[in-house]
Amino acid sequence: MRPCLHHVISPALRDLIELANTHDFDRVQQQVRDLRGCTSPINLHGWTLTTDPATKEVVRSYRSEDEPTGRLLTTCGNRRASRCPACSRVYAADTYHLIKAGLSGGKTVAETVRHHPRAFVTLTAPSFGPVHHHKPDHTGNPRPCHCGTQHPEDDPVLGTPLNPATYDYTGAVLWNAHAGQLWSRFTTYLRRALAEHLGIPQKSLNAALRISFAKVAEYQKRGLVHFHAVIRFDGPDGHTTPPPPWATFDALKVAVGLAVGRTRLTIESAAIGEHTITWGDRYKVDPITALGDGELTDAKVAGYVAKYATKNAEGAGTVDRTLMCRPCTGRGYVRGPDGFHDRCTDCDGAGQAEPIKALPVQQHARQMIRTAWALGHLPEFAHLKLWKWAHMLGFRGHFSTKSRAYSTTLGALRDQRRAWRLAQAEAARIRAGHPTTDDNTTLVTASSWTYLSTGYRPGEELLAAQARHDSARARDEAERAKTEGEVWQ
Repeated sequence: MRPCLHHVISPALRDLIELANTHDFDRVQQQVRDLRGCTSPINLHGWTLTTDPATKEVVRSYRSEDEPTGRLLTTCGNRRASRCPACSRVYAADTYHLIKAGLSGGKTVAETVRHHPRAFVTLTAPSFGPVHHHKPDHTGNPRPCHCGTQHPEDDPVLGTPLNPATYDYTGAVLWNAHAGQLWSRFTTYLRRALAEHLGIPQKSLNAALRISFAKVAEYQKRGLVHFHAVIRFDGPDGHTTPPPPWATFDALKVAVGLAVGRTRLTIESAAIGEHTITWGDRYKVDPITALGDGELTDAKVAGYVAKYATKNAEGAGTVDRTLMCRPCTGRGYVRGPDGFHDRCTDCDGAGQAEPIKALPVQQHARQMIRTAWALGHLPEFAHLKLWKWAHMLGFRGHFSTKSRAYSTTLGALRDQRRAWRLAQAEAARIRAGHPTTDDNTTLVTASSWTYLSTGYRPGEELLAAQARHDSARARDEAERAKTEGEVWQ
């Protein structure tokens, strides 16, 4: 018999009471705790069946219908901290181990890589007009901006143009849109520049040396991305072999400088003319050390990259959601039954899920969004689909990439985590008295799953908030214990 809840005003509390009166409220709480604070879980309906083909015995079975709420909740897996802090922490941890393995070994990578020449490279965009800045001088004190003011670090005008009327918004958006392609071309020119600097044929260099890398993109306050990359020299067989003696950090530093100056793309447009996409003059090439205090060590670099990997464009003052109207995919029209273009009723023909002029952003970010939206509807830039990436200020590449031989993959790390959880589940089965499964037995798994929705029920949201609070408190206590331990040491 369901309790009468008409006197409970809060819908969330009313739903929580209903959940508490299900046949297994402990399982409801367990499902939410297993999500570890995910803000927008995926709701699934289906089943999984694992059998032994020899004996036809059912080893494991699961049905979402057996859950108290009739559905299975699983994490969203979003890497962006602005959308799901809990899942972004998992993504950051995976990225940390991926980068760290390529610097120190482990995760199928030989530990000898820590003795290979390695560099932390930062590549930036060129200037598209002077902006307000906060730059220290050689003593560490802030220098006056071109406007004559010494801006504090949190001044919202930092990164915005001194003169918006003359700022090259078209060039800035096109640079973001082609930044991924520019990086790809840079990796090609890097090999050529290295062969030229060392005075050996390109074919001989490729036979004796392999260049591995991992990179991540980060937004500057001016709305342009820059890349942080780990570049490593390996022998011809990859991380298991040392590079030749002539492949040094100094040679890598020279080659990066040559490649930066030579990498360029030419964009032609009948509407806006010809644009040349190049790197900015400011770039950095720093050595990575295995040990050291205050230097770029393996752990520090891996931590930097992991932090950048969970950021989005919010650092540039824009929004973290697409502005494209999904029914018409940003075109403003849908194709009717008669084949003609009919005005989209969801956006009234604008193609925008929400008006750009109503976005809660600064004028600089708004103008970059407008520029990306307008360029995306030019025929010569239609393939870039810039209206889809207008909220990203035109950048449409992957935030983090790596060469195949750099280290393990995010997929492999997820597989290891999944295998560990299956092992934990098998151990629980054994403790419950079920027979063990022979390691030599080949099991067959069949499943069928259907997407239902995204998010929590109102009562589950209260449980998730408590889980997030408990998790944050545990992290704070662990950090405090770590700090106190360092002080005592």
